[in-house]
Amino acid sequence: MTEATPALCRDCLTLFEDTPAERCPECASPRLFAHGELPTLSLAHLDCDAFFASIEKRDNPELADKPVIVGGGRRGVVAACCYVARIYGVRSAMPMFKALERCPDAVVIRPDMDRYRAAGRRVRELMQDITPLVEPLSIDEAFLDLSGIETLHGGRPARSLARLVLDIERELGVTASIGLSYNKFLAKIASDLDKPRGFAAIGRAEALDFLAEKPVGIISGVGKAMQASLSRDGITRISHLRRYEEIDLIARYGAMGRRLYSFARGVDKRQVEPNAPTKSISAETTFDTDVADADELLSRLWPLCETVAARLKKSGLAGHGVTLKLKTRDFQTLTRSQRLQDPTRLADRLYRAAEPLLRKAADGRRFRLIGIGAHDLVDAALADPPSLLDPDIGRHAKVEAAMDRVRGKLGADAIVKGRGFKT
Repeated sequence: MTEATPALCRDCLTLFEDTPAERCPECASPRLFAHGELPTLSLAHLDCDAFFASIEKRDNPELADKPVIVGGGRRGVVAACCYVARIYGVRSAMPMFKALERCPDAVVIRPDMDRYRAAGRRVRELMQDITPLVEPLSIDEAFLDLSGIETLHGGRPARSLARLVLDIERELGVTASIGLSYNKFLAKIASDLDKPRGFAAIGRAEALDFLAEKPVGIISGVGKAMQASLSRDGITRISHLRRYEEIDLIARYGAMGRRLYSFARGVDKRQVEPNAPTKSISAETTFDTDVADADELLSRLWPLCETVAARLKKSGLAGHGVTLKLKTRDFQTLTRSQRLQDPTRLADRLYRAAEPLLRKAADGRRFRLIGIGAHDLVDAALADPPSLLDPDIGRHAKVEAAMDRVRGKLGADAIVKGRGFKT
C-alpha cells in the first residue's frame, strides 16, 4: 500500500489528503499540486512572471501574442521580456542589439517605472495581507514566511499562497510563480522550476538528491569568477562540494566557503527579514555612442551623482563608500571603489571621490555605460560632519540644501550646478 500524498487544487483551493487521479473532483481543474511535505513547508519565494512585459500586455491587449521587450534603444539592455520573446532566445540584461538580432519582430517598449511600481506596491500589499513576514527582493518578488498562519488564516501555507496568486492574477492581470520549501535558498530555486504560473516545492526528504547534480552556479553569490575558481579545483557540481569539510572550504574561499558548505547540504539559516536594510543606492546610464574622453565621462557622471544623492536624502541614508561602474564597448564591466573618511549624501562628495577613479580607468578604451553607487549605508545623521581635511563640506552641504529647496518648489531642472551644464 503506497503512502498518501497530500494535494491542493490551485483553482478552487480544495485540499486533499491524497492526490486525485487527474483532475480536481470539485472543479475539474487539472492544476493539482501534490507533495509529501505539503502540510509542513512554510517558506516561500514569490516571483511575478515577466513582470514589466506582463504589465505592458495587460494594458495593451493587441500585444497578447507578440514578442515584447521592455528596454532602451539599440544600445541599451533588455529590462524584461515576455515568454514569447524568450522562445527566440531573448533574456533579461541582454544587449538590445543582440536581442533584436534574435527576435527582429519584437515590439520594444520603453520602461514605465511609475506604472510598474504602482502594480508592485499592490502585489506587496496582497502579500502582507497573508503574512507580515515579507522580505522584498525587487519590485515584483519577495520571500514570505508563513509559519503559524494556520492559526491566523485557518489554512495551510500552500493554500494561502495559491489564493494569493489567484488574487494577484484577478486584480492586477499578471501571473506569478511560487517556490515553497523549508529555507530561502531552496524556495528561490523552486520558484524557477515551473514558470510561468508555476507552483513547485523542494522538501527536506528530496533536497540532497535534488541538489546533487546541479551546477555550483545555482548557489546565490557564486558568479562567473567564483565558478571559474571552483572549476579549477575540480568543483563544478553541488555534489563535489560535499567532499570537503567546512573548514577546508573557508580556508580556500574565505567567508563564501561557509555558504558553499551549508547550501550544498540544503542548509540555509537565513530568516525572512521584513525590514532588511538597503545595501546600496546607485544610478547608471547607457550612452547613445561610446565615450572614451575622461572629461566627457565626468560630465555624464555628475547628474548620476545628483540622482544618487537625492535618493540617499529621500531614504534618510548616507554612504560610507563610493563605487564607480564602467562598461566597455565589448560589455566588460569595470568597478572601482573608494572608502570615504566619513559617510556622505552629497552629490559633490560622491563626484569628487569618483573623479580620480574615473580618470585612472579612462585609458583610451571606449565605454558604453557609466554608473555610480553609494554603499556601506548608515543613518543620515552621521553624514558629512565638519572635517579639518575637507573644510568646504559645510559650504557644499548648504549649497546642495538650497538647490534641493528650489527644485522641490520649481522642479528638478529649475537650478543646475556649473558642472551640470550641457555644452
